[in-house]
Amino acid sequence: MSLRGRSFGGICLRSGVAAVALAAFILPWAWAAQGPKPASVPYARIDEAGMREWLTYLSSDQLQGRQVFTEGYGLATAYVADRLKEWGVRPLGDDGTYFQTVRLRGFRVTRNSSVTVEINGQSRTYKHGDHVTFPVNGGGRQTLKFDGFEFIGTGTPARGAPAPDVKGKLAVWMAPAPAGGPGGRGGNRGRGGAGAAIGQGAAAVIGLAAPAAQTAAPQPANAGGAAARGRGRGAAVQPDFTSIQRVDGLATPQFTADNQFFEFLFSSAPTSFPDLKAALDNGEAPAPFAVSGVKITIDIDNTFDVVSQQLTRNVVGLIEGADPALKNTYVMLGAHLDHVGYSQNGAGQGGGNCRQRGAAALAALREAGITPQNAPRGRGGPNAGPAGAPQGPAPAAVPFEQRDLIYNGADDDGSGSTAVLAIAKAFATGPKPKRSVIFIWHAGEESGLYGSRYNADYPVVPLEKVQAVLNIDMVGRDDCNDLEGDYTNTLFVVGADRISTDLHNVIVETNRTFQSPLKLDYELNDAADPENIYTRSDHYSYAVKGVPIAFFTTGLHPDYHRPSDSVEKILFPKMARIAQLIYEVGYSIADSERDVERDNKGPRTGFGSQADVLPR
Repeated sequence: MSLRGRSFGGICLRSGVAAVALAAFILPWAWAAQGPKPASVPYARIDEAGMREWLTYLSSDQLQGRQVFTEGYGLATAYVADRLKEWGVRPLGDDGTYFQTVRLRGFRVTRNSSVTVEINGQSRTYKHGDHVTFPVNGGGRQTLKFDGFEFIGTGTPARGAPAPDVKGKLAVWMAPAPAGGPGGRGGNRGRGGAGAAIGQGAAAVIGLAAPAAQTAAPQPANAGGAAARGRGRGAAVQPDFTSIQRVDGLATPQFTADNQFFEFLFSSAPTSFPDLKAALDNGEAPAPFAVSGVKITIDIDNTFDVVSQQLTRNVVGLIEGADPALKNTYVMLGAHLDHVGYSQNGAGQGGGNCRQRGAAALAALREAGITPQNAPRGRGGPNAGPAGAPQGPAPAAVPFEQRDLIYNGADDDGSGSTAVLAIAKAFATGPKPKRSVIFIWHAGEESGLYGSRYNADYPVVPLEKVQAVLNIDMVGRDDCNDLEGDYTNTLFVVGADRISTDLHNVIVETNRTFQSPLKLDYELNDAADPENIYTRSDHYSYAVKGVPIAFFTTGLHPDYHRPSDSVEKILFPKMARIAQLIYEVGYSIADSERDVERDNKGPRTGFGSQADVLPR
């Protein structure tokens, strides 16, 4: 399908590109201040027929839902690698292969961390387990020293009140005991306080721990008796936690402490700890204040021993750039190749019809006379596998042997994986940009962003040399099957403006060069959007490392995480148009001599935003 008219003879520039070139000729200093612009080259065409063939296989029952750590997922990776080899895409994985091994490791942790508090010449050191509790995944060794701290109350500012300035400081928060009394899951309430403080740049965070429930002392690993015999001979040592990421990297220290520690910490504060605690228990929120004259030294000292490991793999290929200097910089295009396997009873996991919407979007729907279709989804969340989310009741009217048990994942994310295949073929068969282009199919996104988190910590190329990551997830359908509006021409763009204005702008400008542009929708980029898409797919693993990212999706629908997400429902002409746009965006960045600037201005688009160029 032709998306626009253009001359491939090398003498015809599209009007938008010509205008930019003319402006640069007249005002060369303006050109130098701009980021990458849409390229004008004889682009390859996205292979729509190929997309249909590839996705039909990737979403077939033969692959059994492509769940990570299964044979079906292995078949999918081999299929993608075979296509790359066929097109001459260079392997970028381990030992000259297309596969980057991804290791999910289990760790036993020895926590020797401590905190020393000095007040009025009196010094006390608290080690882990002695009135303070450090997390098992607290990061590598480091020592931080503070002269005072910021008390931030419960960690949630009162409505209308500014958040305390905690950047580079030690933040201390506390919350009342849970209504259910000591023990239980009350300590989880503190995560909000710590998370908010870290998000605001705190260098370390201390929270008040709920009283611990009394439990029996753990048995040593080699203890005799019934407990040991119950485990059987040769039983594996149980890890304290599992992680796909580096565990020895520096992390913001956060730990909890009990009443005795807090009484000493606040002994010279304007308000004593007993008074603060009484106010909190009475439902009052104490105002934040700063405490000086207190020296606090936090020593993080953890030893991590690997006791278990599971292996899976990303698929990675590369098209080398044509410029001798710029070919060592990169644009990365990715999707997740895994899905969630199969159902045990033929029901779905999602539990809802469409996506949740923010207040303004819901009001707009009602004003237009449209009934919202969304319903709460299962507690397993958007990335939960079959064991993580409750499945709905079995379709009792259908005999069990006739039920569809396989989550084929044609849209999630067979569509994104297929789009990246099509883009890889376009780069392989079309013109070559100045910079190199990486294609990556991530493992285990549905289980916790395994493949992207691994590659972000153990990258196939240095992340500082990656211009941008373009992530594609669910681009084969219309949002909510068009039950909440007309989304036949819509593509949601998430995150492109947050780290780099340049990235947002080149997407907008490239789309404008099309004879039939897509409607770029920024509702899901709204910082207050209840779906929180920005943190839910593989792009986020790179965003937290400071790499500019853009996420492309066409939204959710009633078949999300259900066996009914099947290939006959995919809108291949629309998916090909989206892939063509992302291909040309990636090419324009890769062919630009100007870097994508990381200006970190945050989200500036949301519900109701137009697809406009943002000021740099």
